[in-house]
Amino acid sequence: MSVAEIRLSEHGKHIAVVTIDNEPRRNAMTREMMADLAALWDELEASHHRCVVVTGAGGKAFSSGADMSGDLSAEPEMAAVIAKGLLKTHAFPKPIIAAVNGDCVAGGLELLLSTDIRAAAPHARFGLPEVRWSIYPFGGATVKLIHQIGHVHAMKLLLTADLIDAEEAARINLVNQVVPADHLMDWALDVAGTIAANSPSAVQAVKRKIAGEIAGHAKAQESAEQALGDAVRKGPDFEEGVAAFLEKRKPNYE
Repeated sequence: MSVAEIRLSEHGKHIAVVTIDNEPRRNAMTREMMADLAALWDELEASHHRCVVVTGAGGKAFSSGADMSGDLSAEPEMAAVIAKGLLKTHAFPKPIIAAVNGDCVAGGLELLLSTDIRAAAPHARFGLPEVRWSIYPFGGATVKLIHQIGHVHAMKLLLTADLIDAEEAARINLVNQVVPADHLMDWALDVAGTIAANSPSAVQAVKRKIAGEIAGHAKAQESAEQALGDAVRKGPDFEEGVAAFLEKRKPNYE
């Protein structure tokens, strides 16, 4: 039986590689994985690494977000863990490169929004399907996506729950470029190596400035996000949405 985990490895002296590994569930993240990821960011912030590459295990998914077959609690304490894991409100000081090796949806896409430079394999798909299942996307999409890709593109993703392909993701600047799957990690490690060869103090100063502004904006919205998420979860549609997801059927919101 495979173990769902967040794996850390190294490429050379200065590059850390973080792999989301839960292949049977398209690299969905359990609450335990999210807590491990949150702790790992603290570890990497204090480590000797100068750049981080994030990817998913296997070739089918970067991450499909939360593991909806498990704990779906979102009380303030758990919401804080999720926020840290997804770097929603934390100004992580080192550059993060995303190698999107497959589907990147829901919380997976919200983690992507906390990365700095991104490439996707041609078969990757992107989306925020939360509203289809009566879930509020409180992992950062509502406060970051509009700033990164613009109002109309963000709202289409947030409100339709549709998936887009890698070429469309590149067109709307959700990723930098599309790279053949067999060259994706080489591309990410090459970019990370270029960054790692630059002055660490200067690179991290730039990252702290930009990440600090983004994190500050997200923190200012946190209480409103929690209230909106709680309202949706306590509303009439949540039970039906989650049941429909688990039963692999279309929800009926009558």
